[in-house]
Amino acid sequence: MAENYDVIVLGSGPGGYVAAIRSAQLGLKTAIVERENLGGICLNWGCIPTKALLRSAEIFHYMQHAKDYGLAAEKISADLEAVVKRSRGVAKQLNQGVTHLMKKNKIAVHMGDGKLVAKGRLTVTKDGKSEELTAKNIIVATGARARDLPFAKTDGKRVWTYRHAMTPPEMPGKLLVIGSGAIGIEFASFYNDMGADVTVVEMMDRIVPVEDADVSAFLEKALTKQGMKIMTGAGVEKLDVSANGVKAAIKGKDGKVVSGDYSHVIVAIGILPNTENIGLEELGVKTDRGHIVTDANCRTSVDGIWAIGDVTAPPWLAHKASHEGVIAAEAIAGKHPHAMDVRNIPGCTYCHPQIASVGLTEAKAKEAGYAVKVGNFPFIGNGKAIALGEAEGFVKTVFDAETGELLGAHMVGAEVTEMIQGYTVGKTLETTEAELMETVFPHPTISEAMHESVLAAYGRALHI
Repeated sequence: MAENYDVIVLGSGPGGYVAAIRSAQLGLKTAIVERENLGGICLNWGCIPTKALLRSAEIFHYMQHAKDYGLAAEKISADLEAVVKRSRGVAKQLNQGVTHLMKKNKIAVHMGDGKLVAKGRLTVTKDGKSEELTAKNIIVATGARARDLPFAKTDGKRVWTYRHAMTPPEMPGKLLVIGSGAIGIEFASFYNDMGADVTVVEMMDRIVPVEDADVSAFLEKALTKQGMKIMTGAGVEKLDVSANGVKAAIKGKDGKVVSGDYSHVIVAIGILPNTENIGLEELGVKTDRGHIVTDANCRTSVDGIWAIGDVTAPPWLAHKASHEGVIAAEAIAGKHPHAMDVRNIPGCTYCHPQIASVGLTEAKAKEAGYAVKVGNFPFIGNGKAIALGEAEGFVKTVFDAETGELLGAHMVGAEVTEMIQGYTVGKTLETTEAELMETVFPHPTISEAMHESVLAAYGRALHI
């Protein structure tokens, strides 16, 4: 007999396990299906363990610059194996935490490969054995995987995806990173801080191309100062992989192809949704270039089937997936949730220096027809940033000149990933410059630069 539930969630990443928890909180009998590890890619092989790696690199960087703080540190070295071991320990701890949450919320966990076989019916196969589950509502949260280069498959030895880069067999001597989105630039930053000779190739005309142009320019200058080689408007034409390294043919913005020798390559050119072989086509679920099409409440084109996270439309971010998980669960329970507004989803990249943003860039705001007021405040005008020895960075804000609506905020510098939430709350509350100007920011904090940026947009900055 098939086991029957109110809700089945296919995939246990940050979207899936949150959807399951919220469904259970709402009194729905809930099951979750996972083929590998509870917590999905983000918790086990993405967001969390990469931040553990980057924290180790950050501390190593500070140790190397101890004398800048009046301190002495001698015979400094890094143990890559120990750094990776710590990262894996962090991932394991959080995996166990998700396991606990499933038990606490009385969510049934079915390990194996899930497949939709009919509306409301799903099979789970593991070790050649299958079981059938039924539910009126099924939430697809199968996530995505790294995209390969068409002419060079990742092998885990010389050519890596993000997953290989988290458990490297050895420290790269000379590393080529293809792609400068969040994943590529974070690994470039990590390995650069750990001592590798890093080159980044980006086909667009600037790195982190989804960010504001001023942020991209600042970050490129900062990374170049740290010793990275940045090639924009460039593409890798060919990789010749051997046991000893990789020879890359790179076409530059001038159209000339240059050859370079590297010990390792990280491919970070985007993702592919995990929509194959899970029964979507047979049921007629609508997709767009592989990604499941949904409405603002996460409904698909087939009644009773919902989808959240990286398997759907961008932005492909863990916190977006989690929020969609709550939306889907509440919609299923008839709670009429607020629909997702992608304009209020912050983005964070944990390179060195960090970058964070929410809403429209200055260019996108102008393209949308807004007359804008723009404020920009540099960290060099902030006392806390100077005291920390982190005076490189800035905060930029974009307002609708007519209404005062906050359209976007963009930051680069120390701890900006922790500060962006202030602007995100403001955007969600539909704040204007007046409320932000009247907000009292604590002193001394880097967050004061947020206040000053708002003031600067209206010609009222106090410390610059």
